[in-house]
Amino acid sequence: MLLQVTHETRYDYQPAVETAQHVAYLEPRAHGSQQVLSHSLVINPQPAQQRSAPDVFGNHRCFFSLQVPHSVLQVRACSLVSTRAHDTPQSSLPWETLRDRLRFQAGAAYEAAAEFVFASPFVPRQLEFSGYARPSFTSGTDLIGVAMDLMERIHTDFTYETHSTQINTPALQALEQRKGVCQDFAHIMLACWRSMGLPARYVSGYLLTQPPPGQVKLIGSDASHAWVSVYVPDLPTGAQWVDFDPTNNRWGWHAPGADYVTVATGRDFGDVSPLRGVIHGGSRHTLSVGVTVEEIRTDNLHTGITDHNDVPATAAPPPTQTQSQGQGQGMSQSQSQSQTQSD
Repeated sequence: MLLQVTHETRYDYQPAVETAQHVAYLEPRAHGSQQVLSHSLVINPQPAQQRSAPDVFGNHRCFFSLQVPHSVLQVRACSLVSTRAHDTPQSSLPWETLRDRLRFQAGAAYEAAAEFVFASPFVPRQLEFSGYARPSFTSGTDLIGVAMDLMERIHTDFTYETHSTQINTPALQALEQRKGVCQDFAHIMLACWRSMGLPARYVSGYLLTQPPPGQVKLIGSDASHAWVSVYVPDLPTGAQWVDFDPTNNRWGWHAPGADYVTVATGRDFGDVSPLRGVIHGGSRHTLSVGVTVEEIRTDNLHTGITDHNDVPATAAPPPTQTQSQGQGQGMSQSQSQSQTQSD
């Protein structure tokens, strides 16, 4: 599939912000099922400094600094991505084998995936998560089988409800109330998986959605999305992570499907928030975020024009009841972080 993603963010400040430093995670990353054909980032006002570099997890991170007073910040990211679905991976490795292998042993070889076993700010170690997870971890079951069962249980047991949580809602609270949005479901699955001594990472990105029957897709009506990637070491080198989306009960190699766009991976949402930073001034703000994900026709590539109302006749619609969660952007007060939560 050819997917075009436009992610627009606007902050209106009162009073004006004097200076600001921001970090953006808005450029998709390449992997076995995804190729980034183009990407642009437009920021207004013009940054005094702007540079991009990979972070510790290999994500594309853009830093920019604003040194002039401004009452409005606009950030527009546009990406063109080619995606494809892989065959279903097969694993025969029992989950207990990997758990035991990653336990500390003096002199043992370092395994990079082990860093995703530990607790993180949004994914704590608490007994409630292992208690919920344990029924999925039957003895001798392979890693993919366990992950599928856990994903399906979360999808069945929890209710997707927008505005039921906030960016800082603890994963334990979402577990107890049995409702939330995709960021919550991803954090819950991560906490359950890690509580059993296994590595998993948070994935931020986008999901192509379709409007209700008879309605035209509105520009800016989509949202960013979040899911989970688990480590399966008996798969080929360089392709040892399998993705699971508990919000939509979908999974696959590299991504849950060709209609997904991966932007960044980390320990949890805090590592890959689409936009965060530190500002001086601007004690009050209003925020608007618009995301558009659309499949485009190849003949539009010749002109560089995308018809937002054009749905290719060959496009296979995503499964019904597909949910995508906007990583909701909550801005900071003076000298604090600005973040984007999935909503």
